[in-house]
Amino acid sequence: MKKLAILGATGSIGDSTLSVCRSNPELYRVTLLAASSSVDKMLRLCREFTPLYVSMSSTIAAEKLRSLLKRDNLSCHVLDDEQELLQLLASDQVDSVMAAIVGAAGLKTTLAAVNAGKEIFLANKEALVMSGALFIDAVKKSGAKLWPVDSEHNAIYQALSPQLQNTIGVCDLSGEGVSKILLTGSGGPFLEKPLTEFAAITPEQAVKHPNWSMGKKISVDSATMMNKGLEYIEARWLFNANKEQLQIIIHPQSVIHSMVQYKDGSVIAQMGNPNMRIPIAYVLGGEQRIQSGVDFLDFFAAPDFSFSAPDFDRYPCLKLAIDACFEGQQSTTILNAANEIAVEAFLNQSIKFTQISQLVERVLNQYESATIESVDHLLEIDTQARLSASEIIKRDYLC
Repeated sequence: MKKLAILGATGSIGDSTLSVCRSNPELYRVTLLAASSSVDKMLRLCREFTPLYVSMSSTIAAEKLRSLLKRDNLSCHVLDDEQELLQLLASDQVDSVMAAIVGAAGLKTTLAAVNAGKEIFLANKEALVMSGALFIDAVKKSGAKLWPVDSEHNAIYQALSPQLQNTIGVCDLSGEGVSKILLTGSGGPFLEKPLTEFAAITPEQAVKHPNWSMGKKISVDSATMMNKGLEYIEARWLFNANKEQLQIIIHPQSVIHSMVQYKDGSVIAQMGNPNMRIPIAYVLGGEQRIQSGVDFLDFFAAPDFSFSAPDFDRYPCLKLAIDACFEGQQSTTILNAANEIAVEAFLNQSIKFTQISQLVERVLNQYESATIESVDHLLEIDTQARLSASEIIKRDYLC
């Protein structure tokens, strides 16, 4: 039985991971649950899974949880220090890590697990968006096992040969007969909405994804298709792909999760109901297929499939991400940082939906290219980009 740490335990990926663990209790012992500030939910999880350790990034939340655990006579040790968490992830108390902390906040913890040579279930795409080359180099150096969890990247992984699966980050796609990776995306809730109505889109409308149940931030990213842009960057690093080997296809039904096109004309697709428990069960199962708890795809009830090319007038964030992908690590770090600030501002109703892409582009245009020397250097750039985005909002958008 492997010892599992779940980073982002109270989020949607955490929920799905724990659901798969319930269906397969013989595979994993949940030893660490980490989250930000959801005390009540974490308390319920501690009662059910009795982890040895719990980490809350909020000191106030950690103190409250510690008190409640003591009241309930639960012996979970509560961490409220980042360094203590990083050390625990590198220790023999953890074999496998579900890296599902949303945004740049998950970079340090994910890298700590990578550097310790752990088995990584990567659901935090921002780790690769920010630190792609450094991240992949760390995986190679430590011998960590990297499993893609995003439904699209997991679908691609399943459609690749064993040779390519075993060389994640340094794949020779062409040498193994791969012509192109076809990354599918639903187009989000505004695929058919007139562009003239985009400025009036509300946060409530933007978080209602037609197919997937996700957190607010990633739901807005899906509405702008920035999420697909970040996945494009992630695919570039996971599969060592060049620009000619990556293509995005709008597939509104979200049944085909992605495809791999081979030189002989064959296309291999991974299909299933749109539920994150399927890719999570695939990676948790490792070499075997396990129960995900998801209903089988009913082909007789499934809608007709449709496909189209992305419209960059409708999805300017997607174009920004594709352009940044091969401009260097600084550009993708700035893109991600500015987008996180922009989405937060939109959810707080400080900027309009259409101003998300405008803000990201303005921040990108403020910086010249630079050589990235370390993760600390990346974090400095990330901080600067966030400050720039916040200053623009205060100066130009707030009334």
